Amino acid sequence: MNNPSNSLKNKINHKVGYVLIVIMALMVINVTWQVLSRYVFMSPSSFTDELARFLLIWLGMLGAAYVAGHNEHLAIDILPSKLTGKAKNNLMVFIHLIIIGFAVPVMIFGGSNLVYITYMLGQKSTTLQIPLAYVYTVIPLSGILIFIYQVADIKLILQHNPKF
Repeated sequence: MNNPSNSLKNKINHKVGYVLIVIMALMVINVTWQVLSRYVFMSPSSFTDELARFLLIWLGMLGAAYVAGHNEHLAIDILPSKLTGKAKNNLMVFIHLIIIGFAVPVMIFGGSNLVYITYMLGQKSTTLQIPLAYVYTVIPLSGILIFIYQVADIKLILQHNPKF
């Protein structure tokens, strides 16, 4: 059975996975250049430390959304592993709703507010002089991805269990 929400989820996962690969490759190149410039050329690069920090923020936040999309996020699964049938499905929907209850107010609304405030204040990074709002944009973006993933998972549970 081809589920459109699952197909959308898979497409998003594929694109997010690709972005994570690019970010990781950039981090490897950046840190390699940092080491080379510092220890081989004896002239440390001024931007690499800050760029590595920003790339790590994006990698961590998008990586968290990515694993949430695969349902491989950190979880204590004692109760779900002991339940079956309707009770397990109810618990799984409840868990997805709790995750949505965090992602929407904290990541989407709170993150968007942080992006807006830093943009309006004109805060820029020390070395790269890029607006910090660009760095913080990953917070609401990850929240939106997590929200989409959780809604898709709830739909999948409800479609496979119509007597919910």
